[in-house]
Amino acid sequence: MVDTKNPGDKTLSVSPSKTLTLKPRVEQGTVRQSFSHGRSKQVVVEKRGKRRIGGDAPVAEPAPAAEPVAKAPAAKAPPARTTTTPATPRANSGVVLRTLTEDERSARASALAEAKIRAEEERRLAEEEAARRNSKEGREQAEREAAEARRKAEEERHRIEEEAKRKAELEAKRRFGETETKAPAPATTTRTAPPVRSTAVAADGSDEDDGPRVIRRGPGGAARPVIAPKVTAKPAPQKQRSRLTVTTALNADDVRERSIASFRRRTQRLKGHASNEPKEKLIREVVIPEAITIQELANRMSERAVDVIRMLMKQGAMHKITDVIDADTAQLIAEELGHTVKRVAASDVEEGLFDVVDDSTDTEPRSPVVTVMGHVDHGKTSLLDALRHANVVSGEAGGITQHIGAYQVTSPDGKKITFIDTPGHAAFTAMRARGAKVTDIVILVVAADDGVMPQTIEAINHAKAAKVPMIVAINKIDKPEAKPERVRTELLQHEVQVESFGGEVVDVEVSAKNKTNLDKLLEMISLQADILDLKTNASRPAEGTVIEAKLDRGRGPVATVLVQRGTLRVGDIIVAGAEMGRVRALISDQGETVDEAGPSVPVEVLGFNGPPEAGDRLAVVENEARARQVTSYRAHQKRENAAASASGMRGSLEQMMSQLKTTGRKDFPLVIKADVQGSLEAILGSLEKLGTDEVAARILHAGVGGISESDVTLAEGFNAAIIGFSVRANKEAAAAAKRNGIEIRYYNIIYDLVDDVKKAMSGLLAPTLRETMLGNAQILEVFNISKVGKVAGCRVTDGTVERGANVRLIRDNVVVHEGKLSTLKRFKDEVKEVQSGQECGMAFENYGDMRVGDVIECYRVETIQRSL
Repeated sequence: MVDTKNPGDKTLSVSPSKTLTLKPRVEQGTVRQSFSHGRSKQVVVEKRGKRRIGGDAPVAEPAPAAEPVAKAPAAKAPPARTTTTPATPRANSGVVLRTLTEDERSARASALAEAKIRAEEERRLAEEEAARRNSKEGREQAEREAAEARRKAEEERHRIEEEAKRKAELEAKRRFGETETKAPAPATTTRTAPPVRSTAVAADGSDEDDGPRVIRRGPGGAARPVIAPKVTAKPAPQKQRSRLTVTTALNADDVRERSIASFRRRTQRLKGHASNEPKEKLIREVVIPEAITIQELANRMSERAVDVIRMLMKQGAMHKITDVIDADTAQLIAEELGHTVKRVAASDVEEGLFDVVDDSTDTEPRSPVVTVMGHVDHGKTSLLDALRHANVVSGEAGGITQHIGAYQVTSPDGKKITFIDTPGHAAFTAMRARGAKVTDIVILVVAADDGVMPQTIEAINHAKAAKVPMIVAINKIDKPEAKPERVRTELLQHEVQVESFGGEVVDVEVSAKNKTNLDKLLEMISLQADILDLKTNASRPAEGTVIEAKLDRGRGPVATVLVQRGTLRVGDIIVAGAEMGRVRALISDQGETVDEAGPSVPVEVLGFNGPPEAGDRLAVVENEARARQVTSYRAHQKRENAAASASGMRGSLEQMMSQLKTTGRKDFPLVIKADVQGSLEAILGSLEKLGTDEVAARILHAGVGGISESDVTLAEGFNAAIIGFSVRANKEAAAAAKRNGIEIRYYNIIYDLVDDVKKAMSGLLAPTLRETMLGNAQILEVFNISKVGKVAGCRVTDGTVERGANVRLIRDNVVVHEGKLSTLKRFKDEVKEVQSGQECGMAFENYGDMRVGDVIECYRVETIQRSL
């Protein structure tokens, strides 16, 4: 049985005795390959045709067959398919094919529709791609035609120039030849120079070997005889003899072509004409920092570094390509080469961080910042406690303030007032100066029973330097010995004139203990703030000042910040000094966590990478890249300053003399750890004042936070002592210090720390030697005794002479020997001392040149321990 689906397809034949087969779509052939040495190989090559499946051809209806046979496979028919599935054949019969069901027909129709849609989409995409390709080819063709036109115009110009040049040379030769023919011929034999041969490159760029050489004669060539070139028969090309190899045997009939090197030479000659043309110079704007290498400068100018070095050599400076030159020299070179210069400095990264002018329309009133200053133990913190209804004094060691604190108080009229409490004793001068810089109003607290003291005078000077108004609070008026009038009189000596004496400074008599007149003090502060008319823009990025900084073990670096402008929010990227960070939390003075802090609000800021220094200005930047740029610049400046101070750069004769004085100075090495940055600063300042020309405290490391094992290791290497101020060593550090014998001293009051260090440094001072005169003796006779040496017979003229004392031998008022007495005898007996008017015998240690009439001066040397 034969069933044909398509006229051109292979036939499907079924016979009773054979299996169902298709004729192969393969065309076979053989190829014979030959190799060297007579070897050959025969390869069978098959060519397979692509099988086509006619999707659109109609499906042939199966031939009718016996019903029992057709029904049997229908019951076990597989799921619907799109192709015709042959049924199971009966024995000795043909194949029975089933018809398509309705589902199969619908599926096939949908598949055909989808295929038609896909074909339409592909055809549309192909048309768009062809249109796009045609457009691109059109543009490229236009560009090629324009380039070809330019090339032809250039060739025509070159041809015209060459033609004009050739005509000019011919005209010159013709005129010169006419001149020569008119002149008489020389009598002597002239030596003819060989003709000048020049090889001209053809316009089409062909090699010089491609055509005949053109002989061009120089001036006067017309009068010289022209020797005809010898015509030699070109020898027949000889067969190149070489070693017979497989490669030469196979390529024997190949035609030799031009080499790649020849093509390269031709290309270089063609490009050589274009390179001779002058190029247009590029003028650039060159950014020049404070220092730049020659290589970088050349790159920024798009010039060769060799040209820059050549210009420097003309100026008398020899440099290498890696040398660094200053900005002025770089600017001169860039301007000489025709470039424009833009000078920048490394400090430009800080531009725009601070002091940006606010728009006057966006400002709003802010709370005043008030700093409380005065002498130690005059009641500054107690006054603040009375205003805040808190007790800070009991938390301070020794009852004296050693930290700077910031608090907010609500006045009777409902306005907020920010108070900054500063330490009063002498060690915290820098802390008081910081408080005066960030403040709007200064409250000078003076005890009525104590009067004006040294730190009171210093606070007055700080307030004057900061140019801020002052309010005098006369405290402790509840004491019987209080004399407020004496305080006002003493203030006059320092140019502070209160209102009761006709001045402008407001004074209020208060008592922090009994809370007297506190409301009047707050009222005066509010009045003074209204006069100042304090306003700022709260919606701008925050700016502020770090009042205090510390390293908390649980919270990390913590900084007390007074926000001065703008609003500081959680998540802001901040920069303070050489430290940066992202605000993780803001804690108010009451210990509450807040989301933002407006102007004149003191907060504790968590999130710094490290503790900043007290007094650093804080600013909010737009991104971390700017923050890293600013902090890296500041850290670099900090390292440079530290290196400059450590190396002691010789800038003047005074510095050199001071270095000579300190070369023999003894050092007292110390490792200091404190709780906050302000206390550490005060300790370092106090220890620096203790130093003299002979001994000084050498601070190996000073930091904020507890004492760690690294501090103990550092102290061990330099045999230093460790001082902890309001901090403690952890368990591992204490064990390491005990094991290595390193002393750790803990202090809570700065006075005790300074006194102990002063005593320890006094022990390093060299003791003072003081001479005490005992008496004089005159030599009357010199005796030479065997086994003893020379012994001087003397009479004590004044004082006493003691055995073992120091003596000087004086001859003609000149000291000829200094030593000690080895022997002191009287009447053959050894004695301890000889009184005035008595005679005795003396012998010196290791000296015997004594003469009659010499004077012996006897004295005692006493050692006196010094102190700072």
